[in-house]
Amino acid sequence: MPRQGAIVAVLAIAGLASSFMFTLVVPIQSKLPELLNASREDTAWVVTSTLLAAAVMTPIAGRLGDMYGKRRIVLVLLAVMVAGSVIAAASPGIVGVIVGRTLQGAVTGVIPLGISILRDVLHEDRVDAAIALISATLGVGGALGLPISALITERSDWHVLFWVAAALGVIVFALVLWIVPVSALRTGGRFDYLGTAGLAIGLIGVLLAVSRGNEWGWASPAVLACGVGGIAVLLVWGWYELRIADPLLDLRVAARRPVLLTNLASIAFGFSLFASNVVYPQLLELPAGAGGFGLSLVAASLVVMPAGLVMMVLSPFSGQLARTVGPKLLLVLGAIALVITYAFTLLFASEVWQILLANIGIGFGIGFGYAAMPMLIMRSVPQSETGASNGLNALFRSLGTSTAAAVVGAVLASYAIDFEGTPVPGPAAFQASFLLGGVAAVVAFVVALFIPRRHAPEERHPSLRE
Repeated sequence: MPRQGAIVAVLAIAGLASSFMFTLVVPIQSKLPELLNASREDTAWVVTSTLLAAAVMTPIAGRLGDMYGKRRIVLVLLAVMVAGSVIAAASPGIVGVIVGRTLQGAVTGVIPLGISILRDVLHEDRVDAAIALISATLGVGGALGLPISALITERSDWHVLFWVAAALGVIVFALVLWIVPVSALRTGGRFDYLGTAGLAIGLIGVLLAVSRGNEWGWASPAVLACGVGGIAVLLVWGWYELRIADPLLDLRVAARRPVLLTNLASIAFGFSLFASNVVYPQLLELPAGAGGFGLSLVAASLVVMPAGLVMMVLSPFSGQLARTVGPKLLLVLGAIALVITYAFTLLFASEVWQILLANIGIGFGIGFGYAAMPMLIMRSVPQSETGASNGLNALFRSLGTSTAAAVVGAVLASYAIDFEGTPVPGPAAFQASFLLGGVAAVVAFVVALFIPRRHAPEERHPSLRE
Protein backbone atom coordinates (compact mmCIF):
# COMPACT_ATOMS: atom_id res chain seq x y z
CA MET A 1 0.00 0.00 0.00
CA PRO A 2 1.28 3.54 -0.72
CA ARG A 3 2.43 5.64 2.20
CA GLN A 4 -0.47 7.06 4.16
CA GLY A 5 0.78 10.62 3.72
CA ALA A 6 0.58 10.24 -0.06
CA ILE A 7 -3.00 8.97 0.19
CA VAL A 8 -4.01 11.97 2.29
CA ALA A 9 -2.26 14.38 -0.10
CA VAL A 10 -4.01 12.95 -3.18
CA LEU A 11 -7.43 13.02 -1.51
CA ALA A 12 -6.79 16.62 -0.44
CA ILE A 13 -5.95 17.56 -4.04
CA ALA A 14 -9.15 15.83 -5.17
CA GLY A 15 -11.09 17.86 -2.60
CA LEU A 16 -9.51 21.10 -3.83
CA ALA A 17 -10.45 20.26 -7.41
CA SER A 18 -14.01 19.50 -6.32
CA SER A 19 -14.56 22.74 -4.41
CA PHE A 20 -12.88 24.74 -7.19
CA MET A 21 -15.86 23.91 -9.43
CA PHE A 22 -18.09 26.21 -7.38
CA THR A 23 -16.02 29.36 -7.94
CA LEU A 24 -15.03 28.48 -11.49
CA VAL A 25 -17.56 30.75 -13.21
CA VAL A 26 -17.81 33.50 -10.58
CA PRO A 27 -15.56 35.91 -12.55
CA ILE A 28 -17.75 35.62 -15.66
CA GLN A 29 -21.13 35.23 -13.98
CA SER A 30 -22.27 38.82 -14.62
CA LYS A 31 -21.09 38.61 -18.25
CA LEU A 32 -22.74 35.27 -19.05
CA PRO A 33 -25.80 36.80 -20.80
CA GLU A 34 -23.49 38.59 -23.22
CA LEU A 35 -21.05 35.70 -23.64
CA LEU A 36 -23.74 33.08 -24.22
CA ASN A 37 -26.24 35.34 -26.01
CA ALA A 38 -28.98 34.40 -23.54
CA SER A 39 -31.21 36.05 -20.96
CA ARG A 40 -30.01 36.55 -17.38
CA GLU A 41 -32.67 34.15 -16.13
CA ASP A 42 -31.40 31.43 -18.48
CA THR A 43 -27.75 31.98 -17.60
CA ALA A 44 -28.61 31.65 -13.89
CA TRP A 45 -28.92 27.93 -14.62
CA VAL A 46 -25.15 27.81 -15.17
CA VAL A 47 -24.85 28.17 -11.38
CA THR A 48 -28.13 26.56 -10.31
CA SER A 49 -27.49 23.35 -12.28
CA THR A 50 -24.19 22.78 -10.47
CA LEU A 51 -25.85 23.32 -7.11
CA LEU A 52 -28.65 20.88 -7.86
CA ALA A 53 -26.31 18.20 -9.18
CA ALA A 54 -24.05 18.52 -6.14
CA ALA A 55 -26.92 18.23 -3.66
CA VAL A 56 -28.49 15.23 -5.40
CA MET A 57 -25.35 13.28 -6.23
CA THR A 58 -23.47 13.64 -2.94
CA PRO A 59 -25.61 11.29 -0.76
CA ILE A 60 -26.14 8.92 -3.71
CA ALA A 61 -22.40 8.75 -4.38
CA GLY A 62 -21.81 8.02 -0.70
CA ARG A 63 -24.12 5.03 -0.79
CA LEU A 64 -22.60 3.77 -4.04
CA GLY A 65 -19.17 4.08 -2.43
CA ASP A 66 -20.26 1.98 0.56
CA MET A 67 -21.61 -0.71 -1.76
CA TYR A 68 -19.19 -0.83 -4.69
CA GLY A 69 -15.99 0.70 -3.39
CA LYS A 70 -15.22 4.30 -2.48
CA ARG A 71 -12.19 4.68 -4.75
CA ARG A 72 -14.17 3.35 -7.70
CA ILE A 73 -16.92 5.93 -7.22
CA VAL A 74 -14.35 8.73 -6.71
CA LEU A 75 -12.86 7.81 -10.10
CA VAL A 76 -16.31 7.78 -11.71
CA LEU A 77 -17.12 11.23 -10.30
CA LEU A 78 -13.79 12.63 -11.53
CA ALA A 79 -14.43 11.18 -14.99
CA VAL A 80 -17.88 12.80 -15.03
CA MET A 81 -16.28 16.12 -14.05
CA VAL A 82 -13.78 15.86 -16.89
CA ALA A 83 -16.56 15.04 -19.36
CA GLY A 84 -18.59 18.01 -18.15
CA SER A 85 -15.60 20.34 -18.40
CA VAL A 86 -14.87 19.28 -21.99
CA ILE A 87 -18.54 19.68 -22.98
CA ALA A 88 -18.67 23.19 -21.52
CA ALA A 89 -15.29 24.15 -22.99
CA ALA A 90 -16.29 23.02 -26.49
CA SER A 91 -19.78 24.53 -26.37
CA PRO A 92 -20.51 27.88 -28.04
CA GLY A 93 -23.98 28.18 -26.50
CA ILE A 94 -25.81 28.03 -23.20
CA VAL A 95 -27.21 24.48 -23.46
CA GLY A 96 -23.79 22.84 -23.59
CA VAL A 97 -22.47 25.01 -20.75
CA ILE A 98 -25.43 24.11 -18.51
CA VAL A 99 -25.00 20.40 -19.30
CA GLY A 100 -21.29 20.66 -18.58
CA ARG A 101 -21.80 22.54 -15.33
CA THR A 102 -24.36 19.94 -14.22
CA LEU A 103 -21.83 17.18 -14.74
CA GLN A 104 -19.17 19.20 -12.94
CA GLY A 105 -21.44 19.47 -9.90
CA ALA A 106 -21.45 15.70 -9.44
CA VAL A 107 -17.79 15.80 -8.35
CA THR A 108 -18.78 17.28 -4.97
CA GLY A 109 -19.26 13.73 -3.72
CA VAL A 110 -15.48 13.26 -3.84
CA ILE A 111 -14.96 15.07 -0.51
CA PRO A 112 -17.25 12.96 1.74
CA LEU A 113 -16.03 9.81 -0.03
CA GLY A 114 -12.44 10.86 0.55
CA ILE A 115 -13.17 11.40 4.25
CA SER A 116 -14.68 7.91 4.42
CA ILE A 117 -11.62 6.40 2.69
CA LEU A 118 -9.42 7.90 5.40
CA ARG A 119 -11.29 5.96 8.07
CA ASP A 120 -10.76 2.76 6.09
CA VAL A 121 -7.03 3.08 5.37
CA LEU A 122 -5.37 5.29 8.00
CA HIS A 123 -4.12 4.44 11.45
CA GLU A 124 -6.55 5.78 14.05
CA ASP A 125 -3.92 8.21 15.37
CA ARG A 126 -3.82 9.98 11.99
CA VAL A 127 -7.48 9.94 11.05
CA ASP A 128 -8.63 13.14 12.80
CA ALA A 129 -5.87 15.35 11.38
CA ALA A 130 -6.41 13.92 7.91
CA ILE A 131 -10.18 14.47 8.12
CA ALA A 132 -9.57 18.08 9.17
CA LEU A 133 -7.34 18.58 6.13
CA ILE A 134 -9.82 17.10 3.65
CA SER A 135 -12.67 19.06 5.23
CA ALA A 136 -10.64 22.26 4.87
CA THR A 137 -10.52 21.78 1.11
CA LEU A 138 -14.23 22.72 1.02
CA GLY A 139 -13.21 26.30 1.74
CA VAL A 140 -9.65 26.33 0.43
CA GLY A 141 -10.54 25.24 -3.11
CA GLY A 142 -13.03 28.05 -3.47
CA ALA A 143 -10.79 30.66 -1.82
CA LEU A 144 -7.78 29.80 -4.00
CA GLY A 145 -9.87 29.12 -7.08
CA LEU A 146 -11.49 32.56 -7.17
CA PRO A 147 -8.32 34.60 -7.90
CA ILE A 148 -7.10 31.89 -10.29
CA SER A 149 -10.39 32.02 -12.21
CA ALA A 150 -10.28 35.82 -12.21
CA LEU A 151 -6.74 35.89 -13.64
CA ILE A 152 -7.61 33.35 -16.34
CA THR A 153 -10.67 35.28 -17.48
CA GLU A 154 -8.79 38.58 -17.49
CA ARG A 155 -6.02 37.23 -19.70
CA SER A 156 -7.77 34.74 -22.01
CA ASP A 157 -11.07 33.45 -23.44
CA TRP A 158 -13.66 32.18 -20.97
CA HIS A 159 -13.54 28.69 -22.53
CA VAL A 160 -10.04 28.31 -21.07
CA LEU A 161 -11.60 28.06 -17.60
CA PHE A 162 -13.24 24.79 -18.54
CA TRP A 163 -10.16 23.41 -20.33
CA VAL A 164 -8.18 24.09 -17.15
CA ALA A 165 -10.86 22.27 -15.13
CA ALA A 166 -10.68 19.31 -17.54
CA ALA A 167 -6.89 19.13 -17.27
CA LEU A 168 -7.10 19.33 -13.47
CA GLY A 169 -9.63 16.50 -13.46
CA VAL A 170 -7.41 14.27 -15.60
CA ILE A 171 -4.42 14.86 -13.31
CA VAL A 172 -6.43 14.11 -10.16
CA PHE A 173 -7.95 10.99 -11.77
CA ALA A 174 -4.47 9.66 -12.53
CA LEU A 175 -3.25 10.41 -9.00
CA VAL A 176 -6.22 8.66 -7.37
CA LEU A 177 -5.81 5.64 -9.65
CA TRP A 178 -2.11 5.45 -8.81
CA ILE A 179 -2.03 6.27 -5.08
CA VAL A 180 -5.39 5.56 -3.41
CA PRO A 181 -5.89 1.87 -2.57
CA VAL A 182 -8.96 -0.12 -3.59
CA SER A 183 -11.69 0.03 -0.95
CA ALA A 184 -11.88 -3.25 0.96
CA LEU A 185 -14.94 -2.58 3.09
CA ARG A 186 -18.24 -3.10 1.29
CA THR A 187 -21.88 -3.05 2.33
CA GLY A 188 -24.10 -5.85 1.09
CA GLY A 189 -27.60 -5.60 -0.35
CA ARG A 190 -29.17 -4.14 -3.46
CA PHE A 191 -28.98 -0.56 -4.64
CA ASP A 192 -32.20 1.36 -3.95
CA TYR A 193 -33.11 2.76 -7.38
CA LEU A 194 -36.61 3.87 -6.39
CA GLY A 195 -35.28 5.61 -3.29
CA THR A 196 -32.63 7.32 -5.43
CA ALA A 197 -35.27 8.65 -7.80
CA GLY A 198 -37.45 9.85 -4.91
CA LEU A 199 -34.58 11.64 -3.20
CA ALA A 200 -33.50 13.30 -6.46
CA ILE A 201 -37.01 14.53 -7.31
CA GLY A 202 -37.68 15.80 -3.80
CA LEU A 203 -34.35 17.60 -3.46
CA ILE A 204 -34.58 19.18 -6.89
CA GLY A 205 -38.04 20.51 -6.06
CA VAL A 206 -37.01 22.03 -2.73
CA LEU A 207 -33.71 23.45 -4.00
CA LEU A 208 -35.34 24.93 -7.08
CA ALA A 209 -37.83 26.74 -4.87
CA VAL A 210 -35.07 28.03 -2.61
CA SER A 211 -32.56 28.98 -5.30
CA ARG A 212 -34.98 30.55 -7.80
CA GLY A 213 -37.47 32.10 -5.39
CA ASN A 214 -36.02 35.59 -5.81
CA GLU A 215 -36.45 35.55 -9.58
CA TRP A 216 -39.70 33.61 -9.87
CA GLY A 217 -41.37 35.22 -6.85
CA TRP A 218 -41.73 33.45 -3.52
CA ALA A 219 -45.51 33.21 -3.84
CA SER A 220 -45.48 32.26 -7.54
CA PRO A 221 -47.15 28.99 -8.61
CA ALA A 222 -43.81 27.62 -9.84
CA VAL A 223 -42.04 28.16 -6.52
CA LEU A 224 -44.96 26.85 -4.48
CA ALA A 225 -45.30 23.79 -6.71
CA CYS A 226 -41.59 23.01 -6.51
CA GLY A 227 -41.31 23.67 -2.76
CA VAL A 228 -44.49 21.98 -1.55
CA GLY A 229 -44.19 19.19 -4.10
CA GLY A 230 -40.56 18.55 -3.18
CA ILE A 231 -41.36 18.38 0.54
CA ALA A 232 -44.26 16.01 -0.14
CA VAL A 233 -42.03 13.73 -2.21
CA LEU A 234 -39.36 13.74 0.51
CA LEU A 235 -41.93 12.78 3.15
CA VAL A 236 -43.12 9.84 1.04
CA TRP A 237 -39.48 8.98 0.34
CA GLY A 238 -38.71 8.89 4.08
CA TRP A 239 -41.70 6.63 4.74
CA TYR A 240 -40.51 4.30 1.99
CA GLU A 241 -36.88 4.27 3.17
CA LEU A 242 -37.92 3.15 6.65
CA ARG A 243 -39.79 0.14 5.26
CA ILE A 244 -37.31 -1.51 2.90
CA ALA A 245 -34.43 -3.85 3.72
CA ASP A 246 -31.71 -2.00 1.79
CA PRO A 247 -32.49 1.73 1.84
CA LEU A 248 -30.45 4.35 0.02
CA LEU A 249 -29.96 6.07 3.39
CA ASP A 250 -30.56 4.39 6.73
CA LEU A 251 -32.74 7.05 8.31
CA ARG A 252 -32.61 5.28 11.68
CA VAL A 253 -28.88 5.89 11.75
CA ALA A 254 -29.41 9.47 10.51
CA ALA A 255 -31.98 10.02 13.31
CA ARG A 256 -29.53 9.22 16.09
CA ARG A 257 -29.16 12.28 18.23
CA PRO A 258 -25.47 13.05 17.54
CA VAL A 259 -25.92 12.52 13.78
CA LEU A 260 -29.15 14.51 13.56
CA LEU A 261 -27.84 17.43 15.60
CA THR A 262 -24.57 17.49 13.67
CA ASN A 263 -26.50 17.63 10.41
CA LEU A 264 -28.70 20.44 11.71
CA ALA A 265 -25.58 22.35 12.78
CA SER A 266 -24.23 21.76 9.27
CA ILE A 267 -27.13 23.73 7.79
CA ALA A 268 -26.34 26.70 10.03
CA PHE A 269 -22.59 26.49 9.31
CA GLY A 270 -23.26 26.27 5.58
CA PHE A 271 -25.52 29.33 5.76
CA SER A 272 -22.97 31.30 7.75
CA LEU A 273 -20.12 30.42 5.38
CA PHE A 274 -22.01 31.20 2.18
CA ALA A 275 -23.39 34.45 3.58
CA SER A 276 -19.78 35.65 3.87
CA ASN A 277 -18.98 34.35 0.37
CA VAL A 278 -21.85 36.40 -1.06
CA VAL A 279 -21.57 39.60 0.98
CA TYR A 280 -17.86 40.31 1.42
CA PRO A 281 -16.92 40.18 -2.29
CA GLN A 282 -19.89 42.40 -3.23
CA LEU A 283 -18.96 44.95 -0.58
CA LEU A 284 -15.33 44.94 -1.73
CA GLU A 285 -16.21 45.32 -5.43
CA LEU A 286 -19.00 47.88 -4.98
CA PRO A 287 -17.93 51.35 -6.26
CA ALA A 288 -16.67 53.69 -3.57
CA GLY A 289 -19.38 56.20 -4.46
CA ALA A 290 -22.02 53.63 -3.55
CA GLY A 291 -20.46 52.83 -0.18
CA GLY A 292 -18.13 50.02 -1.22
CA PHE A 293 -14.37 49.80 -1.72
CA GLY A 294 -14.20 49.74 -5.52
CA LEU A 295 -11.75 46.82 -5.76
CA SER A 296 -11.29 44.72 -8.87
CA LEU A 297 -12.42 41.09 -8.84
CA VAL A 298 -8.81 39.89 -8.49
CA ALA A 299 -8.09 42.30 -5.63
CA ALA A 300 -11.35 41.42 -3.87
CA SER A 301 -10.65 37.70 -4.20
CA LEU A 302 -7.21 38.22 -2.63
CA VAL A 303 -8.88 39.87 0.39
CA VAL A 304 -11.28 36.93 0.71
CA MET A 305 -8.61 34.28 0.10
CA PRO A 306 -7.14 34.24 3.66
CA ALA A 307 -10.26 32.45 4.89
CA GLY A 308 -9.29 29.40 2.87
CA LEU A 309 -5.61 29.67 3.78
CA VAL A 310 -6.49 29.75 7.49
CA MET A 311 -8.59 26.60 7.06
CA MET A 312 -5.65 24.81 5.46
CA VAL A 313 -3.09 25.94 8.06
CA LEU A 314 -5.51 25.17 10.87
CA SER A 315 -6.29 21.59 9.77
CA PRO A 316 -3.41 19.76 11.54
CA PHE A 317 -4.12 21.69 14.73
CA SER A 318 -7.86 20.93 14.39
CA GLY A 319 -7.18 17.20 14.23
CA GLN A 320 -4.94 17.28 17.29
CA LEU A 321 -7.42 19.44 19.20
CA ALA A 322 -10.25 17.04 18.35
CA ARG A 323 -8.27 14.10 19.73
CA THR A 324 -7.56 16.08 22.91
CA VAL A 325 -10.89 17.74 23.71
CA GLY A 326 -13.28 15.98 21.31
CA PRO A 327 -14.95 17.14 18.09
CA LYS A 328 -17.99 18.55 19.91
CA LEU A 329 -15.92 21.27 21.57
CA LEU A 330 -14.23 21.91 18.22
CA LEU A 331 -17.65 22.52 16.65
CA VAL A 332 -18.62 24.84 19.51
CA LEU A 333 -15.38 26.81 19.09
CA GLY A 334 -16.03 27.13 15.38
CA ALA A 335 -19.50 28.54 16.02
CA ILE A 336 -18.12 30.99 18.60
CA ALA A 337 -15.52 32.21 16.10
CA LEU A 338 -18.27 32.87 13.54
CA VAL A 339 -20.43 34.72 16.08
CA ILE A 340 -17.48 36.95 17.04
CA THR A 341 -16.59 37.56 13.38
CA TYR A 342 -20.08 38.67 12.36
CA ALA A 343 -20.41 40.82 15.48
CA PHE A 344 -17.09 42.48 14.56
CA THR A 345 -18.27 43.06 10.99
CA LEU A 346 -21.53 44.62 12.16
CA LEU A 347 -19.47 47.18 14.10
CA PHE A 348 -16.42 47.55 11.84
CA ALA A 349 -16.70 47.28 8.06
CA SER A 350 -15.40 50.63 6.85
CA GLU A 351 -11.84 49.62 5.92
CA VAL A 352 -10.45 46.88 3.68
CA TRP A 353 -8.23 45.58 6.50
CA GLN A 354 -11.33 45.05 8.62
CA ILE A 355 -12.90 42.87 5.91
CA LEU A 356 -9.59 41.01 5.62
CA LEU A 357 -9.60 40.41 9.39
CA ALA A 358 -13.21 39.23 9.23
CA ASN A 359 -12.31 36.68 6.56
CA ILE A 360 -9.55 35.33 8.79
CA GLY A 361 -12.21 34.91 11.48
CA ILE A 362 -14.43 33.08 9.01
CA GLY A 363 -11.50 30.79 8.26
CA PHE A 364 -11.15 29.90 11.94
CA GLY A 365 -14.87 29.30 12.38
CA ILE A 366 -15.41 27.20 9.27
CA GLY A 367 -12.04 25.47 9.68
CA PHE A 368 -12.97 24.21 13.15
CA GLY A 369 -16.60 23.53 12.29
CA TYR A 370 -16.05 21.67 9.01
CA ALA A 371 -13.28 19.59 10.60
CA ALA A 372 -15.50 18.59 13.52
CA MET A 373 -18.63 17.57 11.60
CA PRO A 374 -17.31 14.47 9.78
CA MET A 375 -15.51 13.39 12.98
CA LEU A 376 -18.80 13.55 14.88
CA ILE A 377 -20.57 11.64 12.11
CA MET A 378 -18.00 8.85 11.90
CA ARG A 379 -17.94 8.42 15.67
CA SER A 380 -21.68 7.83 15.54
CA VAL A 381 -22.28 5.50 12.58
CA PRO A 382 -21.07 1.99 11.72
CA GLN A 383 -18.07 1.81 9.39
CA SER A 384 -20.25 0.31 6.65
CA GLU A 385 -22.35 3.51 6.65
CA THR A 386 -19.60 6.15 6.54
CA GLY A 387 -19.91 6.98 2.85
CA ALA A 388 -23.68 7.49 2.89
CA SER A 389 -23.62 9.31 6.24
CA ASN A 390 -20.89 11.73 5.19
CA GLY A 391 -22.74 12.27 1.93
CA LEU A 392 -25.89 13.13 3.87
CA ASN A 393 -23.93 15.57 6.03
CA ALA A 394 -22.58 17.22 2.88
CA LEU A 395 -26.16 17.47 1.62
CA PHE A 396 -27.20 19.36 4.78
CA ARG A 397 -24.31 21.76 4.26
CA SER A 398 -25.57 22.29 0.70
CA LEU A 399 -29.03 23.08 2.04
CA GLY A 400 -27.45 25.75 4.22
CA THR A 401 -25.47 27.31 1.38
CA SER A 402 -28.48 27.19 -0.98
CA THR A 403 -30.68 28.89 1.59
CA ALA A 404 -28.02 31.53 2.22
CA ALA A 405 -27.70 32.27 -1.49
CA ALA A 406 -31.46 32.80 -1.77
CA VAL A 407 -32.07 34.67 1.49
CA VAL A 408 -29.01 36.93 1.34
CA GLY A 409 -29.67 37.58 -2.35
CA ALA A 410 -33.22 38.66 -1.49
CA VAL A 411 -31.95 40.92 1.30
CA LEU A 412 -29.36 42.60 -0.93
CA ALA A 413 -32.03 43.19 -3.57
CA SER A 414 -34.64 44.45 -1.09
CA TYR A 415 -32.35 47.10 0.40
CA ALA A 416 -30.90 48.25 -2.92
CA ILE A 417 -30.19 51.90 -3.61
CA ASP A 418 -29.82 53.72 -6.93
CA PHE A 419 -26.27 54.45 -8.06
CA GLU A 420 -25.84 56.12 -11.44
CA GLY A 421 -29.09 54.57 -12.65
CA THR A 422 -28.23 51.07 -11.44
CA PRO A 423 -29.64 49.40 -8.30
CA VAL A 424 -26.84 48.31 -5.96
CA PRO A 425 -26.91 46.97 -2.37
CA GLY A 426 -27.03 49.77 0.18
CA PRO A 427 -25.47 49.92 3.68
CA ALA A 428 -28.65 48.51 5.25
CA ALA A 429 -28.45 45.50 2.93
CA PHE A 430 -24.97 44.61 4.11
CA GLN A 431 -25.84 45.17 7.77
CA ALA A 432 -28.89 42.91 7.48
CA SER A 433 -26.81 40.24 5.73
CA PHE A 434 -24.14 40.34 8.44
CA LEU A 435 -26.88 39.99 11.02
CA LEU A 436 -28.30 36.93 9.25
CA GLY A 437 -24.87 35.32 9.11
CA GLY A 438 -24.44 35.98 12.82
CA VAL A 439 -27.86 34.55 13.67
CA ALA A 440 -26.99 31.38 11.75
CA ALA A 441 -23.75 31.15 13.75
CA VAL A 442 -25.69 31.50 17.02
CA VAL A 443 -28.03 28.70 15.90
CA ALA A 444 -25.01 26.51 15.12
CA PHE A 445 -23.60 27.25 18.58
CA VAL A 446 -26.82 26.35 20.38
CA VAL A 447 -27.33 23.13 18.40
CA ALA A 448 -23.70 22.10 18.97
CA LEU A 449 -24.13 22.42 22.74
CA PHE A 450 -26.76 19.65 22.70
CA ILE A 451 -24.66 17.11 20.79
CA PRO A 452 -23.77 14.20 23.13
CA ARG A 453 -20.11 14.12 24.09
CA ARG A 454 -19.74 10.34 24.08
CA HIS A 455 -21.39 8.00 21.61
CA ALA A 456 -20.47 4.73 19.94
CA PRO A 457 -21.78 3.41 16.62
CA GLU A 458 -23.70 0.19 16.36
CA GLU A 459 -23.25 -2.05 13.34
CA ARG A 460 -26.55 -2.46 11.56
CA HIS A 461 -25.55 -4.04 8.27
CA PRO A 462 -23.14 -6.85 7.56
CA SER A 463 -20.01 -5.79 5.74
CA LEU A 464 -18.15 -7.86 3.19
CA ARG A 465 -14.42 -7.77 2.66
CA GLU A 466 -12.78 -8.59 -0.61
